[in-house]
Amino acid sequence: MYRESWVEINLDALKKNIEHILNKSKKELICVIKANGYGSGDQFIIQTARECGIHFFAVSSLDEALVLRNEGCHEKILILGYVDPKDIDLCIEHNISTTVVSLDWLKEIVKREVSGLSVHLKIDTGMNRIGIKEEDECIEALNLCLENEINPEGVFTHFACSDDKTQSMTMRQYNLFVERVKTLQYDFEYIHCDNSDALLSLDEDFTNYGRLGISMYGISAHDQTLHPVFSLFSTISCIKEIDADETISYGATYTTTSKEIIATLPIGYADGWLRKNQGRSLYINGELAPIVGRICMDQCMIHTSQLYPVGTKVELFGNHISVQDVAKDLDTIPYEVLTNLSERLTRVYVKNNKPISINNARLERSLK
Repeated sequence: MYRESWVEINLDALKKNIEHILNKSKKELICVIKANGYGSGDQFIIQTARECGIHFFAVSSLDEALVLRNEGCHEKILILGYVDPKDIDLCIEHNISTTVVSLDWLKEIVKREVSGLSVHLKIDTGMNRIGIKEEDECIEALNLCLENEINPEGVFTHFACSDDKTQSMTMRQYNLFVERVKTLQYDFEYIHCDNSDALLSLDEDFTNYGRLGISMYGISAHDQTLHPVFSLFSTISCIKEIDADETISYGATYTTTSKEIIATLPIGYADGWLRKNQGRSLYINGELAPIVGRICMDQCMIHTSQLYPVGTKVELFGNHISVQDVAKDLDTIPYEVLTNLSERLTRVYVKNNKPISINNARLERSLK
């Protein structure tokens, strides 16, 4: 780590969260590790999930699935999104299940040799993104699979508002999903609709699998007992006392009103620490230090109460500042905060309260 800004992933907390959700949901779980494990680095997430007895993983696209296969993941993989019909042979070759995103898509792929392909029928119950909506089209899709030696091993839907405390829309979607699946009269091996928040709030026994995503990282609208997994840290690279009426950073948007101590951190918007964070506070040695001036591509400045030594650790989020609070202040969601964290940031993996691996993806690729 040659630049002192890093993401820390606590694998002990991750394991506790997965075990808690397994016990609470009473379902088998599909671990969703799209976007490189929401920015955490998928390999350590897979290994921790294995330790919890999970052997089914989901990604968003064919390239993500092939990365897992290339990295030695031999477990079951499901692609939740669209696969171009011209690439469907790769799913068969690498034993990767994929999603039937529409009836038209299915009609296109059966023009090819698809014997041995495994699919999950996506039923659109109100998300209106991908999936088959009408009952007759669902039946036609299932029959088309069976006629062309495609294995329709699974069926699923996705909830739009599972973080809503009332669960009114979730229940409408759930009831429609149950109705559609019962109409198909087929013995699917995998029936799943519960995403993270639904796993922790929806008491249903129709499905046998759930899809665990953001909640394994300690983020849920329904369960505050989960443990935070992600932390983002930087260190002071420069610190100085500034006179009154001095301006800080681009655009001169901040002016000191008296003598102030300004510390610079080597982290900026190219790392995913967005300019909109200006004005928010970071945690350093028991105090909250506000970000002053515009956040730069590679650096940002904070106003501290004392002249800390260069190298002093600063928490951008973690045990003292939650990623949920960061997301709320930015008028977004934790998913976006986490997946914005770029490859420039080293990932430090902690297990049994000590670092077990320090990875910088860009540097590692350059050394190969």
